[in-house]
Amino acid sequence: MSIELGRRVGGTVPLSEIWRGLRGFWTEGRRIERVCYVVGGLLILAGVFHFGVFLVRGGPWYGPVSWRKPTTFGLSFGLTLIAIAWVGSFLRVRAAMLGIFAVACVLEVVLISVQAWRHVPSHFNNEGPVNTAIAFSLAGGGAVLIVTLVAMTVLAFRPAPERDPAMTLALRAGFVALMVALASGAAMIAKGMVLVKTGHQQAAYTAADALKPAHAVTMHAVLVLPALAWVLTYFPTTGAGRRRVVARVTWGYGVAAAAVILVSLVKFV
Repeated sequence: MSIELGRRVGGTVPLSEIWRGLRGFWTEGRRIERVCYVVGGLLILAGVFHFGVFLVRGGPWYGPVSWRKPTTFGLSFGLTLIAIAWVGSFLRVRAAMLGIFAVACVLEVVLISVQAWRHVPSHFNNEGPVNTAIAFSLAGGGAVLIVTLVAMTVLAFRPAPERDPAMTLALRAGFVALMVALASGAAMIAKGMVLVKTGHQQAAYTAADALKPAHAVTMHAVLVLPALAWVLTYFPTTGAGRRRVVARVTWGYGVAAAAVILVSLVKFV
């Protein structure tokens, strides 16, 4: 697939040109990418729907049993799936890898939502065969997500002379940040499991809350930074100039993320 990154029109940046470029990712993209965009949109709608359920039915927003989890998981996984499918078009990710990633995203959101409707915790819950099976499936889906994202990170660091230098930097920085997000997620799960094994079931649901800000701020850099690199192609700048802008924003993003991570770690330990 060959998608034009953008067209610089004089000194202006017409929104119509940017919109045409965005449409190009749909019209010229592979079928698997379009499927991921649609599925990601549906997951986002699922998150919005569950927020509506919360507004209508009420109940706690925080805690192991709440409408917050299907809301945030639907929004986050939907946005992440769309982002991964989009950046995957620059990395020439195999269709099978994107398909597996999409299935894992859907599985996570569906199972989280099922547990919310059953009014039972979705994580650290091994009470009964159904809850045990769901917890095992969530762990399996998480493992699939980690493997596919690590593989894509490796692809991001492969030499690609034909790719815009700013986009290459943005992709690499975004995936590094995503690896940090995965590490923080793994740390939250690990601490929760230790508490469960030592008989502190209730503490497991809140012990890892401190790392959630760090997890969130690093999760979506893989969309923000490449999006910036792509939009810059509509400005009358050189490749080196675009790369400098992305590098400065990356440093700023990194400093802000590091501050959030530091505060989170202090609370976590």
